[in-house]
Amino acid sequence: MLATDTIVALSTPVGESALAMIRLSGSLCPEIEKAISGRKKALVSRQATLCKYIDINGLELDSGVFIAYPENGSFTNEAMLEIMPHGNPLIIQKLLEDLIARGCRMAEPGEFTRRAFLNGKLDLSQAEAVADIIHARSNFSLEVARRQLNGSIGHKMSELTDRLLGILAELEAYIDFPEEDLPEASDAGPMHDLNHLIEAVDSLIETNHYSALLQEGIKTVIIGAPNAGKSSLINTLVGSQRAIVSDIPGTTRDFITSYIMLKDYRVEIIDTAGLHTAQDAIEQQGIEKTLELVQNADFYLVIVDHSQPSPSLPDSIQSVFKKKNTLVIENKIDLKSEHSQKDFLSGCSHCPISLKTNIGIDALKSAMHGLIDQGMALPKGNDAIVLNARHTVALKQARESLIKALEAIDKQELSELVAVELRSAIEGFSQVVGKIDNEAMLDKLFQKFCIGK
Repeated sequence: MLATDTIVALSTPVGESALAMIRLSGSLCPEIEKAISGRKKALVSRQATLCKYIDINGLELDSGVFIAYPENGSFTNEAMLEIMPHGNPLIIQKLLEDLIARGCRMAEPGEFTRRAFLNGKLDLSQAEAVADIIHARSNFSLEVARRQLNGSIGHKMSELTDRLLGILAELEAYIDFPEEDLPEASDAGPMHDLNHLIEAVDSLIETNHYSALLQEGIKTVIIGAPNAGKSSLINTLVGSQRAIVSDIPGTTRDFITSYIMLKDYRVEIIDTAGLHTAQDAIEQQGIEKTLELVQNADFYLVIVDHSQPSPSLPDSIQSVFKKKNTLVIENKIDLKSEHSQKDFLSGCSHCPISLKTNIGIDALKSAMHGLIDQGMALPKGNDAIVLNARHTVALKQARESLIKALEAIDKQELSELVAVELRSAIEGFSQVVGKIDNEAMLDKLFQKFCIGK
């Protein structure tokens, strides 16, 4: 793949539409722009202009909107051209064939973004954010991707690197110029600054817990006894007959997964087998799977029958239910009851509803959103959030080097050995934003992108 090539790609989905978009990037763009538009003068940069499209044989294929971008002033930092013809697949195919005949080649997945990275327009964390924006499934994940595209991670890594370089510069000054009139070093050396730096790295690594919430949704398990209304609840939340509803206990023997959008959040709803004494081996397996899912969930909807005595829950899962992650749903309030559920998981919020008459459903959704928003909300402002596994690995490696440097200082080892570990930590920080020479890693990363991005 030569960076000097001029690449072309269809950047809109294949199929019929009012308009499509074809993107070009490379040195041939100015020449191609004049040839296909039939204009003697170049287009005004960044200005949409209606032009005819003249093919290499002089035939008019279509008309559309052209936008030209100059070198050093485009997404890829190369000369670029965007063509918006009519969205007829036959027209698009003819235009692509003509552009290839003029010297272009079809772009590989992610090649536009890769060129932006290689040409210094984006750091690698921003390039990865482009793919995150394309694949975002909620406002929550869009916000994180937006922060990353705006350089939140790059800015944070620059801050951490500057702090570390300050420590390293002071340390190496005493190594390189031991006889100069330098200020006397403290007995602790840079330990205080290193400890604060490690705390900052730890805080950044901890934000990785948002990763699963964004990629998979907030994993929410519905728990309760048979016939408490678990399957009816998932059908109500999803808005369709997703689960089988029956008066026969044990109807749901395996778990059923659906997704809903709860304002800004994508929520994965999991209906599980009812917790009770199993009558057969298959039912027991379903209950065991429920207990396993409970241990790995983010949020819990514990549904109880308002008209029955409070159920007993297995000791193995009691500890996971907390005020911030659990909502107790008292179903069947349309039925008279001599029982009270107020002492059942009393530390958690209770929400009375009737799935049969649809009483309290809006209040239930509002209560769910309120708890999720409190427990899962993003840090305020534009603080960096680390979601990418590659970023996390690099930060953990950097942290390990900082810990080794701290231990070396504590053991009063040679300053040269401390400096080696600090430089290793700087390398870890650099890998987050892509200051690396690993062609294979870049190939693997950008292959995950869409064609034309």
